[in-house]
Amino acid sequence: MEHLPDPGRPALPSPLPHPASTSVAVVYSRALLGMDAPPVGVEVHLANGLPSFALVGLPEAEVREARERVRAAIVNCGFEFPARRITVNLAPAELPKESGRFDLPIALGILVASGQVRRPRRDGAAAPGWLDAHEFAGELALTGELRPVRGALAMTWFAAREGRAFVLPRASAREAALVEGARVLPAPDLRAVALHLMGVAPLEPATGPAHGEGDAGRTGHHATAGAAGPAGPAALPDLSDVAGQPQARRALELAAAGGHSLLLVGPPGTGKTMLASRLPGILPPMSDAEALESAAMQSLADGGFDLRRWRCRPFRAPHHTASAAALVGGGSLPRPGEISLALHGVLFLDELTEFDRRVLEVLREPLESGRITVSRAARRAEFPARFQFVAAMNPCPCGYLGHPSGRCQCSQEQVGRYRRRVSGPLVDRIDLALDVPPVRERDLVEAPRGETSAVVRERVAAARARQLARQGRPNALLEPGELEAHCELDAPGLGLIRRALDRFSLSARAYQRIRKVARTIADLDQAPVIAAAHVAEAIQLRRFDRGG
Repeated sequence: MEHLPDPGRPALPSPLPHPASTSVAVVYSRALLGMDAPPVGVEVHLANGLPSFALVGLPEAEVREARERVRAAIVNCGFEFPARRITVNLAPAELPKESGRFDLPIALGILVASGQVRRPRRDGAAAPGWLDAHEFAGELALTGELRPVRGALAMTWFAAREGRAFVLPRASAREAALVEGARVLPAPDLRAVALHLMGVAPLEPATGPAHGEGDAGRTGHHATAGAAGPAGPAALPDLSDVAGQPQARRALELAAAGGHSLLLVGPPGTGKTMLASRLPGILPPMSDAEALESAAMQSLADGGFDLRRWRCRPFRAPHHTASAAALVGGGSLPRPGEISLALHGVLFLDELTEFDRRVLEVLREPLESGRITVSRAARRAEFPARFQFVAAMNPCPCGYLGHPSGRCQCSQEQVGRYRRRVSGPLVDRIDLALDVPPVRERDLVEAPRGETSAVVRERVAAARARQLARQGRPNALLEPGELEAHCELDAPGLGLIRRALDRFSLSARAYQRIRKVARTIADLDQAPVIAAAHVAEAIQLRRFDRGG
């Protein structure tokens, strides 16, 4: 059916006549390779000859399918699809290209090369800063409408460094506008982008949440893996809901204050999962850099970034059937896994011993380095993985070892085999490990409510501020060479930690982690030097080092 122009839309200028020989246009876009977004030049060449459409430059299947989407979109937006020999090259050729984000730049390249979209003129001269002042990404519907793309925020981050405006679908533009200093132009369809380039109807820049906004949601966000919800303290489970468990509440506060990893061990129903879910509500606010990096990582996931999560620390809780690739990332074109999607937030593994041991072992490197490298035969991608690790497990196969009811019938051998599902090197990398005993009936029914998350959060934020002022990072991230400078012990404290090293045969890593935790305890007490009481509490919170 012949396309009928919409009388309510601006008319398209008359196209230039087809050149006699060849025409070339170059349109800029971005690929995605891990957290990197390397530039891609979409080169379109029109030549005389039998009509054809060739797409080269290492395109994946969804990119090769762009030929039919682009053809239909161009016609349905009131343009003419050139009946010529069309060659599209996505450069550089060795960089893999995936997804439908290249639809828009390919269509624009064809329109520019065929003379249907041309540089506007001002005072008889061609206007500067035209096609090469923009970058484009967007999947085209057959009608010419633009559909959202994955990784819009990450691509905009790099485009802003080049000083180019980024033209994106409306559904992706506000997410991309979170990048400070970026000029993001949202467009509804191909026709609107063409009119903008020709100066007929310029696109209005998008605006995202200001970097000072979102304070209501800066304390975290509780969501299971992939789930979304409203941000802000009112939407977070409150620590005051936890009855009893003073030692576990204290450990949770220490973990939040110093960025420490935490393992909770106890029978079913003692509140381990309940405690872990309250951690986001007491974490300190995210910095601008953390918020932007976390949002950029979320934008790489299939679901994209939810603007309601701006400045909210992610909380990821994958099921124990998750594979190693689900945790660390993978695929033929590597995507981020749960440990990267938890960037600057919390990764919670419930029922830790039910995870495949080989899956758990992949956590050892990122827990130390804060990064993960996903390598495939022809591809390699690196993702940041600086997350706070929290896990929960039962003490034995039946779960009731040490329970007052005496229900546990597990043998010593069964208990040992059960605990060996989590390797010693992984446990050694966990800063805090403690027992969570059953709550007494009196505490459950009659005990008054404990401190709220807001009260604890104030202490946590103050302790974290001391750490950032002293060393520029949380205590958990201190390097071994920094311990002497920032984790000074008084004489009794030094003597106590030496005796612990000898009595419990602590590893060098365990020794360093005890000093870091003791430093956090001292920060909460506003103490400049680590005392013996701080060291003693840190040792008490290393359950497995004490033969537990």
